[in-house]
Amino acid sequence: MDFSKITNEKVKQAIEALDAGDKSWYTFFIADPQMTDDGNKVDFKTFFSKALGTEKFSTIDKVENEGKDVYGSFKAGQWGTFKVFFKFHLNAEGKFERLDIGQSH
Repeated sequence: MDFSKITNEKVKQAIEALDAGDKSWYTFFIADPQMTDDGNKVDFKTFFSKALGTEKFSTIDKVENEGKDVYGSFKAGQWGTFKVFFKFHLNAEGKFERLDIGQSH
């Protein structure tokens, strides 16, 4: 998997950890980040306790917003593979305070 399209180094490292199923994924975020999935508020830790290690990007198609918005194909376990977006929101300390994910078209 080629992560070189991701220009924000923190986002790149986080996506690499996610795709590897590495629990270091959580270290990129504040203790209790906000998260939405297709516009619906979800609990970050509950969501990724199920997704980490089983769900990952299969392609990175487009990167926007100074490298913080990533679009691509995502294998979502039993649900199949979808075109998705992940939008990372950094706080002043350099941690992600919010993650918005959803299907893209």
